[in-house]
Amino acid sequence: MRDAFNLEAGKDYTVLGEPVSVPDAEALAATDPWQFQWWSLGLVGARPVEQKKGADKGIDGRLYFHDEPGAETKQVILSVKAGQNLGVGMVRDLGHVVQREGAVIGVLITMREPTGPMKTEAVSAGFYDSPWGGSYPRLQILTVAQLLAGEGIKYPHVEGMDATFKRAPKAAKAEAPHPELPLGD
Repeated sequence: MRDAFNLEAGKDYTVLGEPVSVPDAEALAATDPWQFQWWSLGLVGARPVEQKKGADKGIDGRLYFHDEPGAETKQVILSVKAGQNLGVGMVRDLGHVVQREGAVIGVLITMREPTGPMKTEAVSAGFYDSPWGGSYPRLQILTVAQLLAGEGIKYPHVEGMDATFKRAPKAAKAEAPHPELPLGD
């Protein structure tokens, strides 16, 4: 809608049925964890990896980007956790998946606040230094509350360099119907 018609959700149109608050997100997570996962990935503009239930090898979604013209495509790996059992092992696992996949950044999206050891583990992973001149945490933890408040993933996303989704073509302006033709019954 944004690319084709220059429309923004919440400003130009309303999306019905999606969580707009933490309690709404908790209800979705409790009733349908798979839809919660896909909804969460949509908040950050990521592409879901699996469209069916099953083993995901630690990857729920991906973002792709170029941080300089002509450079190889880089990726951000995302893992979504809706449950209450958060632990430092989840951050370590994400770090291993990022390394295995050759990604530059990993992001853990959670319903709950991360524990102190989780934050420490994420910080210990270091930073990705972009050729454009930015330094981004290699492992990041974002809560649904942060995402709903407008926070997002820290990665080099320069206009025109996001390669996650193909941009929709601009829509042609619709012409008014011919005044002499009947519109139907």
